[in-house]
Amino acid sequence: MSELLTPVEMGRADALAGNVEALMEAAGRAVARAILQRYLPCRVLVLAGPGNNGGDGVVAARYLADAGWPVRVLGLDSASVVDVRRAGLVIDALFGAGLKRDVAGKAAELLGAARRVVAVDVPSGVDGATGQVRGYAPQAELTVTFFRKKPGHLLYPGRGLCGEILLRQIGMPEGVLEKIRPQAWENTPALFTLPHRAMDGHKYSAGDVTVLSGSLAGAARLACAAARRAGAGMVTLAADAPMVLPEAGLILRTDPLEILLQDKRRQTWVVGPGLGVATAGVALAGLLAAGSRTILADADALTACTGEPEKLRGVAVITPHAGEFARVFGAIGPDKLEATRRAAALCGAVVVLKGADTVIAAPNGRAAINSNAPPYLATGGTGDVLAGLIASLLAQGMAPFEAACAGVWLHGEAANLAGPGLVAEDLPQHLAQAMAAARSYH
Repeated sequence: MSELLTPVEMGRADALAGNVEALMEAAGRAVARAILQRYLPCRVLVLAGPGNNGGDGVVAARYLADAGWPVRVLGLDSASVVDVRRAGLVIDALFGAGLKRDVAGKAAELLGAARRVVAVDVPSGVDGATGQVRGYAPQAELTVTFFRKKPGHLLYPGRGLCGEILLRQIGMPEGVLEKIRPQAWENTPALFTLPHRAMDGHKYSAGDVTVLSGSLAGAARLACAAARRAGAGMVTLAADAPMVLPEAGLILRTDPLEILLQDKRRQTWVVGPGLGVATAGVALAGLLAAGSRTILADADALTACTGEPEKLRGVAVITPHAGEFARVFGAIGPDKLEATRRAAALCGAVVVLKGADTVIAAPNGRAAINSNAPPYLATGGTGDVLAGLIASLLAQGMAPFEAACAGVWLHGEAANLAGPGLVAEDLPQHLAQAMAAARSYH
C-alpha cells in the first residue's frame, strides 16, 4: 500500500467508490479506536468542519461517547477558545488534505489553543499535495488517514506536524487504483528487487564501477566503499596521482580518462564527488561523448552544469542536494515533488533530490518520497556514500529509477542501523544488513 494519492486523486477514489456514508462511518470508527488504544479517558472536543472531514469527526465522537468519554462536537462558528482550552484532547476535523484556502482568523486561533491534537486525515492547514503549511497548522500528536497516504504526509513541514501517522483501511475498493493510476509512492522495498548474483558469475558480471577522483580523494573513497559493499564486483578509484588506498580490494588507476574509456568493461561511472568543478565538467562531457556509459553525476559535476541542465542529457541518475538543485534547475518552490519531476523531464535523468524527505523522480513522471532516513544522516560525506551505492546497483543491472529508490532506502536503513553519532564512514559496513532487510520484504 505504498501508493500516494494527491487530494484530487483521493477525491476521485471517493467518487468511484461511492457509499460515502459507509466510508465515513468506517473512518470515524478508525479515529475513535486509535484514540481509545492510545489515550486515557479525558474531555474531548471535536472541531468539525462542514465537509467529509467533519463528518468523520462526528462519527468518532459518537464512538467515544459510547465508550463513556465526555465529548463535545462544535463547529467553527460555535466553538470558542475557552472550549478548546478546557479540552484534554482536541480532534481536528476542520479541514482535510484538499485545502481550498489558508487557515487563518478564528480557525487558527482555535487550533492554536489546543493542548493535544489528533488530526483526521491531516492537521488542518497542511496541504495534502505538497506538505506546505497554508496559513497555520497545529502540531498533532497523531494523524489518522485512510486508504492511502498523501504526499503531504511525507513532505516537510507537513510530515513533522503529523506526529504519528496511522493509515487505516475503511472499505475503499482497491480496484479504484487501476482507474486513478497513481504515479507517486512512498519509497519502500515494495518498489524494487535487489539484484542476486548468479551461482556461476564472476567479478565482472557482478558489475564494474569507476569513481573519478581529484587530489582530495575522501569523497571518492566513500563512494567506492559503498559501491563495493553494495555488491559491485569491481570498483576502481580513478585518480590524477598515485595515493595510498585504505582498502586492499580497491583498484587505483591514474590513467587519463580517454585511456580508461577504452576498457569496455567500465560501463558505470561516478563523476563529481571531490573532483573540482572545472575538472568535473570536462570529465562529464568526456563520458557523455563516449556514449553507451551509465553515469551518475553528483556534487561538482552538477555545479559544473549551473543554469544549463541540458548538459546532463545522457546521464542516468543525478543526486543533488537542495543547493545544487537550485543552481542547475532554479528554486525548488513550494512543491518539491512537482519540482523534482520537472527537473527529471528537463534533463532526462532520474533525479534524487536529497533531504529529510528525499524525492526520487523519473523523466516519465514516476516519483517516490523517502521516509526512513533518520536526522543524524545529515552529516558530511553521506551523500558520497549514496552516490556510490546507487552506482553499484546500476552496475548490477538495476534500472535507474529502481536503483535510485533502492539506494535511497538502503542508505536510510544503514543509518538507522548505525544509530546516533554516525559518520559517513560507518554507513558502508551496515549495508549488508540493510540489504537483507530489503530482501525480507519479498
